[in-house]
Amino acid sequence: MNPNSSSSYNLTATAVFFSSSYSGSDEPLFSRRLLFLRDVQILELLIAISVFVTIHSLRQKKHQGIPVWPFLGMLPSLAFAVRSNIYEWLSEVLIHQDGTFRFRGPWFSSLNSVITCDPRNIEHLLKTRFSIYPKGSYFRETLRDLLGDGIFNADQEKWQRQRKTASVEFHSAKFRQLTSQSLHELVHDRLLPVLETSETIDLQDILLRLTFDNVCMIAFGVDPGCLGPNLPEIPFAKAFEDATEATALRFVMPTFAWKLMRSLNLGAEKKLKESIKGVDDFADEVIRTRKKELSLETEIEKRSDLLTIFMGLRDDNGDKFSDKFLRDICVNFILAGRDTSSVALSWFFWLIEKNPEVEERIMVEICKILEQRDHQGYTEEEMDYEPVFRPEEVKKMDYLQAALSETLRLYPSVPVDHKEVLEDDVFPDGTKLQKGEKVMYAIYAMGRMETIWGKDCLEFRPERWLRGGRYMSESAYKFTAFNGGPRLCLGKDFAYYQMKYVAAAIIYRYRVRIDVKSGPKVEPKMALTMYMKHGLKVNMIKRSVPEIDNYYDQCHKGYKYNNGD
Repeated sequence: MNPNSSSSYNLTATAVFFSSSYSGSDEPLFSRRLLFLRDVQILELLIAISVFVTIHSLRQKKHQGIPVWPFLGMLPSLAFAVRSNIYEWLSEVLIHQDGTFRFRGPWFSSLNSVITCDPRNIEHLLKTRFSIYPKGSYFRETLRDLLGDGIFNADQEKWQRQRKTASVEFHSAKFRQLTSQSLHELVHDRLLPVLETSETIDLQDILLRLTFDNVCMIAFGVDPGCLGPNLPEIPFAKAFEDATEATALRFVMPTFAWKLMRSLNLGAEKKLKESIKGVDDFADEVIRTRKKELSLETEIEKRSDLLTIFMGLRDDNGDKFSDKFLRDICVNFILAGRDTSSVALSWFFWLIEKNPEVEERIMVEICKILEQRDHQGYTEEEMDYEPVFRPEEVKKMDYLQAALSETLRLYPSVPVDHKEVLEDDVFPDGTKLQKGEKVMYAIYAMGRMETIWGKDCLEFRPERWLRGGRYMSESAYKFTAFNGGPRLCLGKDFAYYQMKYVAAAIIYRYRVRIDVKSGPKVEPKMALTMYMKHGLKVNMIKRSVPEIDNYYDQCHKGYKYNNGD
């Protein structure tokens, strides 16, 4: 045998052996290695894409104020803001964007809108082109379960009819007399006795009870007795607050999402349904009681409340308004008369506790006004330490009104409002709007804009409202707490009178101090109106006679302060 041939055979056999051995036992391992390498490459690719998308989305923040994510738009940032303080978040974005920006929701949602706090734009949509900026179908549909076709959720003829009727009543002498009498009774027969027996209280709860009783008395002619000696639990009050909170959540959710939750009776929609039942039960009872009372009276004119007046009117077909429409009237005016004044007063007392110099000046102003009673035929005994303020005295409280306006500037009762544009338009700042686009104006953010209020915009400074010591209001499109244009709040004068009367009655008798042991910090709740999330736990410290006398002495010596000039 040829040795070379033998050698060649051995090499071939060895190669075959190794080849067969490798392919037989190590092939799965090799395949796994290849798969692993492929998975690593895919993972690297996904990471690279994620990094690219993240960087690209974050870069959008420079131009649009908020990161814009594929498919989700700005929704992740909004979801984070809802869990903290959405109003502060929105203010920061608007400040960065010079007062106007476009919110872009997920491509499949209805959250796209233009948000502004520019006074020029707000005057444009509330006044200049009011006719093409109604509440709109989106707003009405979102609030319909709670507000129905009431004045705050109505447009065009439905809104005009309700406003005209309410306007006539609000400006009547009978209504002004009724409001003055009911407020006097509530403050002196209920509020002050409750404060007298309570050292530590939730002041927001007390004020909500007060304004609830007040609006029911003057708007519906009924007295629910919410501000009673033992602070009875009123199911409607809790139901109404829960309903406004659950309804507000709809504005930060895609429409299809809350509609699906409503149909399945889940989450916030389940809570809303239960709350609205409590609201409806109260409204139905009020209407039923009023109808029974009117059936026993010969003349409807004997009653002068809003509900009775609407019961006496007829619709376009000549028929009386349905109970459903009367229910909507009740709920809308409760929202207007109960929540707005009470939450404003809550923030007011929180702010003056942090600014004691403001409280001092309010006390001096009240004492100066009370001293003038001597020149109007009143004896010294009548100027006691438990005064009953008269309407003309409340009207003179300019500094107190300035402090309340400053409160509303920083903490407006309605922090955000909505519109919808009916045709293509352009805002004065150059923002283009397309037909059907939603518009939000951020009233809370307006109070924090240096371009509107100056570098001290975050300071609580009532003097900015005074000229020569007298209160001077600002443009409704700079200070939009009471809305503006044709929808200017009908109850603005009454709201100021109510807040001034209640604030003066409390401040003259008590020093209101925050209960530092109460726990959670004071912050707003996301709802239709700006409730304090955890209430306002305070200690009521009764003023002594010498302390009050000291303020009268300051009047005699001439209290020095900056008059706002």
